[in-house]
Amino acid sequence: MLTIRKSQDRGYADHGWLKSFHSFSFANYYDPQFMGWGNLRVINEDRIAAGGGFGTHGHRDMEIISYVLSGNLAHKDSMGNIEGIPPGDVQRMSAGRGVQHSEFNHAPDETTHFFQIWIEPNVRGIAPSYEQKTVPPASKRGALSRIAGPEDAVVTIHADASLYAGLFDGAESAVLQIAPQRKGYVHLIRGRLNVNGVALSAGDAALLDDEPSMTFDHGDDAEVLVFDLAA
Repeated sequence: MLTIRKSQDRGYADHGWLKSFHSFSFANYYDPQFMGWGNLRVINEDRIAAGGGFGTHGHRDMEIISYVLSGNLAHKDSMGNIEGIPPGDVQRMSAGRGVQHSEFNHAPDETTHFFQIWIEPNVRGIAPSYEQKTVPPASKRGALSRIAGPEDAVVTIHADASLYAGLFDGAESAVLQIAPQRKGYVHLIRGRLNVNGVALSAGDAALLDDEPSMTFDHGDDAEVLVFDLAA
C-alpha cells in the first residue's frame, strides 16, 4: 500500500528565527495519525534565519541526522566537536546515554535550510558519537546513494534503517527493493518525481507498507530522501 501525504498537510511552526515543517508530531504539533513511520520518528524541514539557532540542549538514545541544502549549520557539542556543516554534507550524531549540543546559523545575511531526521536506535545506552562526511553530487545523480545505515553507508547509524539520497531528472530512474515486513518512506525535497507511478511534488511524502519495491522515474529537477525502515 502506498499513501501520499501532501506538503501542505505537514505541521508548521514559525518562531521568527526558525520556520519549520514537521512531517510527524513534534513539539507543539500533534497528530495521532502521524507519530512516526516504523522506526523513523522525526523529519523536520528547518530554515534558520541569519544569526539564529538552537541553544544548547540535550538528547538521549536517538540517531540524529542533519542534511544541509543551503547555508551552513554550525554544530557544537559536549563531545568536543565544533563543525560547520555545508551543503552536500551529511552529519550523524548518536545521542546514546546523553549528549548536549547547539546548532546555529552564524551567517549575517543567509538562511540555513536543512533537514533534521531522528531514527530510533536498536541499541541504547552507548557512548555518544559524531560523524560527518561529504556526499558527492555525482553519487546521487540518477541513483540512490546510501548516505546512512548500519553498514556500507556514508555515515554509520546504530539503527535498523537505511537512508538514501537521489537526484533525478528526465529519463533518469532507479529501483529500490524492500524486504518483506519492512516499511518505505519517501520525502521529495524539491522538483517533481514519480514513485511507483504516483506523482509527488516538492514537500510531498509517500508512506509504503507491504510494497516489494520503490521505483523512481519521470523526475523534474528532483532531489529525494528515501528510507528503508524496520516495521
